[in-house]
Amino acid sequence: MTGDRIGGRNPVCRLVAIFLLSAGATVRLSPQVPDTTPPPLVTTGALVVGTDTTHRIRPIGAFLRSLLVPGWGQAATGRHVTGAVFATWEGVAAMMTLKAQSEMHYLKDTHSANLTAKRQEVQDWIVLWVFNHLFSGAEAFVSAHLQDFPKDLKIRTFPGGIGISMPVPRP
Repeated sequence: MTGDRIGGRNPVCRLVAIFLLSAGATVRLSPQVPDTTPPPLVTTGALVVGTDTTHRIRPIGAFLRSLLVPGWGQAATGRHVTGAVFATWEGVAAMMTLKAQSEMHYLKDTHSANLTAKRQEVQDWIVLWVFNHLFSGAEAFVSAHLQDFPKDLKIRTFPGGIGISMPVPRP
């Protein structure tokens, strides 16, 4: 099987392969020297503003905020509607847990046969409550990573397939 490779057992193939590999021109790399010249002053009157990185929240910070209080990390990253949805669901899950626990205590005091079903309902609401914290934290972590993603990026379907459009600023 070694005869199938380039330059296998045939010495002519080896010489041709060595010649082809060494025939390329050598490339000289120039050293990278930092540019110390100051940028030219442009007096066009236009105000140049850099990217806003002062209000950028770190992903782990957003995760911990939303893990503590669902919706807080989303609000910190500027996703207020998403944060409100997580906070609303947190309230629903908390109130339904308390309501189901109250009903479970009533069924326990009356020695009802439905006590096991109500106990399962309380556990289900607690699981949804915990899941809301974890999912909110994960979503805040991802949205903090995507803060600098261009908002004008659009994915559209065309007759020939799928296309992505993004506006490009003109110089």
